[in-house]
Amino acid sequence: MTAARALRRLPLHIAATVTVVVCLFPVYWMVATAFKPNRDIQTDHPQLLPQSWTLAHFRRAIEADGFGLFWRNSVAVTLGAVVLALVVALGASFAVARMRWRGRRQFMLMVFVAQMAPWESLIIPVYIISRDTDMLDRLPTLTLVYFMMTLPFTIVVLRGFIATIPAELEESAQVDGCTRVGAFRHIAFPLLAPGLMATSLFGYITAWNEFAYANFLIIKQQDHRTLPVWLSSFHNTFGTDWGATMAASTLFALPALMIFLVLQRHVTSGFAAGAVKG
Repeated sequence: MTAARALRRLPLHIAATVTVVVCLFPVYWMVATAFKPNRDIQTDHPQLLPQSWTLAHFRRAIEADGFGLFWRNSVAVTLGAVVLALVVALGASFAVARMRWRGRRQFMLMVFVAQMAPWESLIIPVYIISRDTDMLDRLPTLTLVYFMMTLPFTIVVLRGFIATIPAELEESAQVDGCTRVGAFRHIAFPLLAPGLMATSLFGYITAWNEFAYANFLIIKQQDHRTLPVWLSSFHNTFGTDWGATMAASTLFALPALMIFLVLQRHVTSGFAAGAVKG
C-alpha cells in the first residue's frame, strides 16, 4: 500500500520539483552572476557554477550615486503605503464583516473589481491627475498610488479573516462593559496578527518592486526616485554592467526575502484563514 501510494504521488513530486527549479533558477543565476568576475560573465561559454568569486560588483553597486538616498526613498514609500492600507482596510473589513448596512454587497463587488483591474492600464490617467494637481515628482504621490494598489487585496483578506473570528467573543466583552471599539481592540485585533502580517507582506512586495509608476511619476526630481528605477542606471551608451546590475538586484531582493523568511509561518496561516469565509 505504501509503495503504491508513493508511486501515485511520484508525478506530483516531479511536477513540484520542476516548478521549484524553474522558479528558483533565475534567482540563482542572478546571485551567481553578482559574484562572478567580468571575464566569466562575458564569456561565450558561461558556467553554471562560478569558477572564481569577487565582491567588486557589490562594492560598485553600493558606491554608485544615490544608493543610500534611493534606498531610503523606497523604504519610506513602501512603509507609508503599507501602514496606510492596513489602517483603512482594517476599518473597511470590520464594517463589511460585522455590520449590516445598505450597499455592503455592492461595496465588496467594487473592491473585487478594483482588485482585478490591471493597474498598468491606469498609468496615463494617474499621470494626468498628478500633473494637473501639481503632484508629479513627489514621493507622497507614489505612496498614494501604492496604497490604492494594495488596498483592495488587503480588504478582501482581512474581511475573510475577521469573518472567522466568532462575533460572540466581542459580544461577551461588550456585556462585561467594553464598547464595540474596545471589544474589537482587546478581543479580535490580537487574533488578526497572521492576517495583518500576510497582507503587510503582500503590500510590501508590491510597493517595493513596483517600477512603472515610479518611472513615469518621478521624472525631473532624480533625488525622489526609488530603487527599481535606480537599477536602470547601470545601463549606459557602452552597454550594461551586468555584474553591478546583478549585485544591485541581489541587494534589492534581500529585504523582501528576509521579511518573508521571518513571517512565512504567519503568512501561510493568514492567507488560509482569510480564504475560509468569503
